[in-house]
Amino acid sequence: MKISHASHPLIRMTDCGLFCEEGNFYIDPVRGPVQHAVITHGHSDHARGVSNFYYATSMSEPILRKRLGCDIDLTLTDYGDTITLGTTKVSFHPAGHILGSAQIRVEANGEVWVVTGDFKRDHDPTCAPFEVVPCDTLISEATFALPIYRWKPARDVALEILRWWEKNISEQQVSVLFCYALGKAQRVLAELASLTDRSVLLHGAVVPITEIYREAGVQMLPTSKVDLQTKHDYSGEMIIAPPSAAGSLWMRRFKRAQTGFCSGWMRVRGQRRRRGYDRGFVLSDHADWPSLLQTLSESQARHIQLHHGYSDILVRYLCEQGVHAEGLGAPFAEMESDPE
Repeated sequence: MKISHASHPLIRMTDCGLFCEEGNFYIDPVRGPVQHAVITHGHSDHARGVSNFYYATSMSEPILRKRLGCDIDLTLTDYGDTITLGTTKVSFHPAGHILGSAQIRVEANGEVWVVTGDFKRDHDPTCAPFEVVPCDTLISEATFALPIYRWKPARDVALEILRWWEKNISEQQVSVLFCYALGKAQRVLAELASLTDRSVLLHGAVVPITEIYREAGVQMLPTSKVDLQTKHDYSGEMIIAPPSAAGSLWMRRFKRAQTGFCSGWMRVRGQRRRRGYDRGFVLSDHADWPSLLQTLSESQARHIQLHHGYSDILVRYLCEQGVHAEGLGAPFAEMESDPE
C-alpha cells in the first residue's frame, strides 16, 4: 500500500464535501447539486437531498427514503460487497453508529482510503458492530476526542435509566427521556428490553423510525404513540421524545414530569444543568477517546485526517506521537449539530 502524492489525493475536501475525482463521487456531500453521493448513514447532516444518484447500504434504505424521498435514485449494497465507480472500487463496512451505518473504503491505483463516517465500537443491539478496515489513509471523526470522554457499558446506563424510571413511578411522576429520534431512542429501547417488559410512550417524531427498526428485526420494548386527542394521567409512564420537544407546548400535558437526556455530552459536569434537564445519562453513538486511539492504531493508516469535535486536539496529540495527522476544516464546520 502507498500514500498518494499530496497534490493528487484520492479523496479531497471541496466546498461540497469530500470528493473522489477518480470515481466522480462525493461522500456525504453537504451541499449540491452533485451527480453521485456515497452515503455513510441516514442522519440528516450526512444524508442530504443534494445529489442525483445515491449509494448506500441495504439496511439504510428505509431511513434514506424517509429522509430524502421515496423516489430517490438509490443503489444499494451489502456490507463487504464491492461496486465500481469510475476507476475506483468502493465497499461499505459496518461503522456501529446506527442501523445501516457504514465506513466507506475506496481503492484505486494501489492505495486504500477509508472514511469512517460517524462510528462507535461499543456494543449496540440495534446495528452491526464496527469493523476495523486497514488502509493507507484514514479520514475519521473526532467528536469526543478528549481523554475525559470514556463510556461505561450501555447496559449499566440502561440500569441507571430503569432505576430513575422506577423512582419516578414510586413518586407518581412522569419520566420524559429526551433522545435523538434516529439511533439513540431505539438503542435505549433495545437496552431496556433486556431489563424490563414495560411499555414506553413515544413522541410522534420517534414513532416512524422505531417502526423501521422493528421491521429490521431489532428487539425493543413495546411502544405506543402519545395520544394527543385525549386527556390522560401519565403518572409512572416513560416517554421518549426528541430534544426539540423540550420546553415546547407538547410538554405541557405532562404534570409532575422529571426530565432526562441521553448524550455523550452529559459526561461533562455542568452540561445537564446548563441544558435544563433533571438527569443526564451518558450514552453516545460516537467513539470515546480510547476507542478513537484504538481505531487509528488498528487501521494501520500512515496518514490520518480528522474532522468534527476536538479534531485539533487529537491532531496535536498524534503529531506528538510521531503520527502523520492533520485536520479537515470547512465544510465540516457546518455539521457540528450531528446527533451523538
